Amino acid sequence: MKVFLTGTDTGVGKTFVTALLTESLRRTGIQAVAVKPFCCGDRADIDLLRTASNKVISEAETTPVWLPSPVAPSVAARLEGKCVSLDSLSSWFHRLSHTYPVIIVEGAGGWLVPINDSDTIADLAVRLDLPVVPVVANRLGCLNHALLTLECIRSRNLKCPGIILNTLAENSDLATQTNAGELSRHTRIIMEITHGQREIPPHDLAEFLEAVNSSTDHQAPQLADAGTARNFS
Repeated sequence: MKVFLTGTDTGVGKTFVTALLTESLRRTGIQAVAVKPFCCGDRADIDLLRTASNKVISEAETTPVWLPSPVAPSVAARLEGKCVSLDSLSSWFHRLSHTYPVIIVEGAGGWLVPINDSDTIADLAVRLDLPVVPVVANRLGCLNHALLTLECIRSRNLKCPGIILNTLAENSDLATQTNAGELSRHTRIIMEITHGQREIPPHDLAEFLEAVNSSTDHQAPQLADAGTARNFS
């Protein structure tokens, strides 16, 4: 199983959700790893994803492109005199696919963030041909961001099994209380992450795997009833 987690914006908790999902899957016996093609700024995200993957994957495998400036990948690369191609990222991912059967790919920023002069995160997801699950920050304004992202994903003929709604703040307001109901009119909410959550329950993991499995031709791993993983290929 391979899946692409994108964001509806920067700061929506993509890395946190990716790490939480990876750690929770590994606790069931599913040997998932988390990767992030681009990291711009400090390397904290790389460390977090490697820790979630139990450090079975190297830094270079986790993130092939690290750029020190905390801006969009295209800008950060330009500042370093570099240009990252979709061909190089595609080669990186397909090498990983031969080693790691379950990969969660985290995008950078939002869906249309540029990675070079002509390509965006969306183009990378198209090249990798993975089902896409947006992480949506549960806050005022997320309805517009989420629906725009969903429409754009579908316009690329990519499978989108649903969204993950991530609550960032401890105190809720009317928007955070009603966003799930409104979004569920337009898409499936695969899971909701609450503020401070440290593990994903088996039921939610099973729903995530079922949703991804339903959107791909490849069999996704399944959770066993006892909380351990069944065999998968």
